[in-house]
Amino acid sequence: MDGGPPPGISVRRVLDSSAFLSGRQFPGELLTTPEVLRELRRHGLTASLEAVLGTQVAVASPGRDSVSRVRAASQATGDFPRLSPTDVQLLALALEGGATLVTDDYSMQNVGTALGIPFETVLAPGITAQWAWTYRCTGCGAAWPAWHEECPTCGARLRTSRARAEPGRPG
Repeated sequence: MDGGPPPGISVRRVLDSSAFLSGRQFPGELLTTPEVLRELRRHGLTASLEAVLGTQVAVASPGRDSVSRVRAASQATGDFPRLSPTDVQLLALALEGGATLVTDDYSMQNVGTALGIPFETVLAPGITAQWAWTYRCTGCGAAWPAWHEECPTCGARLRTSRARAEPGRPG
């Protein structure tokens, strides 16, 4: 999905923190969330980044329905525990606004792909295929299709692993 729109066509883009911190310029209508602004302020804003944010970027929050759709999709792909609340907000804003998501975060790209959200990368190559995840216990080795804070069998930590393909289903 990476590559951007054809020349001369303006696109809406939802930018994550890495996009702003990269120093790259992105054409078109730029959007982000209040959570990203807070992250950027914690890192410290340069005068040029402050100017970009103040003149070229609209700040918006997505609606509850879009956030619910993102959460459901991230649970279906298994990316839910990998996404921060900021990631969920960005995905929901892109979904709601029919925008392209600009991020190097593979989990965000994976969930975006599941929802039909186009993405552009900042510096990294980006995902080439959509994956589903499962969770394996580091203690007893049991596999779980849903995230748990600890293994329901033995209480050890779970780790993410790629789900095995079921017969007749790509994976």
